[in-house]
Amino acid sequence: MCGICGQVNLAGSTPAFGNAVPSMLNRLVHRGPDGHWIKGDKAATFGMARLTIRGLTSGEQPLIDAATGVMVMCNGEIDNHLALREWLAERGRPVEQDTDVAVLPGLYLELGEAFVEKLVGAFAIAIWDPRESKLRLIRDRAGERPLFYSLENGIATFASQLAAMAVSHPPPQNINEPAIRRYLQLGYFSAPESPIEGVVKVGPAECVTLDAQGIRTTRYWRWPRANPPKSGTSLDAFDAIFRNAVWRQSEADVAVGLFLSGGVDSSLIAAVTRHLHPEKSVTAFGLRFSEDSFDEGLFAERVAADLGIDYVPVWVTPDDIPRLLKDVIRTSGEPLADPAWIPTALLSERAAKDIRIALSGEGADELFGGYPTYFGAGFAERYARLPAPVRGFIRNQVERWPPSDKKVTLSFLLKRFVQGDTLDGVARHVLWNSSIAPGILARLGLAPELRPWSPPEGESLLDRIQHYDLEQSLAEGLLTKADRASMHSALELRAPFLDQAVMEFAANLTPDQRVKGIQTKVFLKRYATRYLPKEIVYRKKRGLSVPLSSWLRGPLREWAESALARPELDHIGLDRRAGIELMNEHLQRQADHGRAIWALVVMSEWLAWLEHSGMKQPPASFSH
Repeated sequence: MCGICGQVNLAGSTPAFGNAVPSMLNRLVHRGPDGHWIKGDKAATFGMARLTIRGLTSGEQPLIDAATGVMVMCNGEIDNHLALREWLAERGRPVEQDTDVAVLPGLYLELGEAFVEKLVGAFAIAIWDPRESKLRLIRDRAGERPLFYSLENGIATFASQLAAMAVSHPPPQNINEPAIRRYLQLGYFSAPESPIEGVVKVGPAECVTLDAQGIRTTRYWRWPRANPPKSGTSLDAFDAIFRNAVWRQSEADVAVGLFLSGGVDSSLIAAVTRHLHPEKSVTAFGLRFSEDSFDEGLFAERVAADLGIDYVPVWVTPDDIPRLLKDVIRTSGEPLADPAWIPTALLSERAAKDIRIALSGEGADELFGGYPTYFGAGFAERYARLPAPVRGFIRNQVERWPPSDKKVTLSFLLKRFVQGDTLDGVARHVLWNSSIAPGILARLGLAPELRPWSPPEGESLLDRIQHYDLEQSLAEGLLTKADRASMHSALELRAPFLDQAVMEFAANLTPDQRVKGIQTKVFLKRYATRYLPKEIVYRKKRGLSVPLSSWLRGPLREWAESALARPELDHIGLDRRAGIELMNEHLQRQADHGRAIWALVVMSEWLAWLEHSGMKQPPASFSH
């Protein structure tokens, strides 16, 4: 994985602020410490910071076709590059360089914009075609790799991260207040929005074309859940597909490791990796917490020992949080309300000392039906049909339960369940998973209006909420967390479950192969028993959570109170007195506002970075 950036003159004018690419590239060197290049022509300048994964002796980007001047740059991996090399050679376009991305110029020249449909992998690609004076920006199907852009006065600017986009124009930067209000509810920014006004995020599976006439956005793929179920959803068929995905993603010229929690998803990847590489030394890294209900380390240790894999525990303490949060905001240039962001960054920081790539289990829950909210959605449909007085009585009793600092308690689940009983299925699902509920936002003086999201026609409720999670909370939340946390330490995370063939296989599973009663991931767990003991496969789902509620009452209290008092929060129209009231209610155990307080603290830290330090980093010197 790498960091990419660039500016293109689409209108024949000269940027008033000069060429910003050297300064932008300076903000991306943490993503690519192995080589830095700037190249271009009269109209376009591209910059690249490379993290070496495949092709140790070459890899300089951007790649420029001598005959046409077409310039291509990629952050990511093309997993099917060997097959594409053969395909191109048959058409008289041999590829000489040994890197996986070297196939891209020839593929584009052969197929035009449709070339992306041939690619398998995780990628963000920029193409400048001087023959048409067009810049094309493309993001992979699941949204594993990030890409942002802006278009102002005929100058198109793009970069892998917002921190680089922030230096493409002189300050002050205008914040996108409506997007920030939506972020505070969801915990992430959904494409095309970003927190900076005028900066746009390329969405998953999107191709954005910019030229003198403007911007055209097309979608080249969508998870095909609406297709009728096909034959071939057997365990043997999936085994071949999944093993192939793990093989392609673990085939590299550098050390590959694992992120292992001891849950079924990461344990399955570990087991298949061990089967595919029985003689290879493999190391797994896992998070540990002193709080028992949050710690899964013993399960991870057992899985690693059973598979003959080395296991490195990484202990998370509240002392790690303030330092790392400031650091990841500085390198990424954006806020993210997922509390697991910082532990993931800590895990990546340790793993990067030994490996360059780590395989992770992201995507399995969304594709195969792994969240409790999936069977909860069906119960909620029946619950919503109860008379309103009955629902009111139940809600009143549930809300009386005292908050608990333990992980995912019955009290927490029931309180989320009874909320939103008048909403439709997807809206209720969004509410259940919100960082800050609408009622709390109203107290804070903010009233977000969520952007509309439309699933394909004909989908069931289970289909719709899985589809939503795949395109929204996974692509824009969990994968943002994974990318920004890992690339903070120049570590590439790969997700075999997000291989195209795996995603399309999962799309053809029937509802009861995904969720049956209160059983989740029915098919995937049956498959996992081929490789793992049943007590690992069928143990209660935990997921990565952080003991925020107790930490905010204890070691993080003063830090959080200081963040909530920052005047920068006034810039988004937030009532700071209401934020302090939330903190007081949390301290007095009147309610558990841990997630809401965390989201506000992260926003406060980001606003402080943007105002006080975001523009002050001096540019490094790079040669053309």
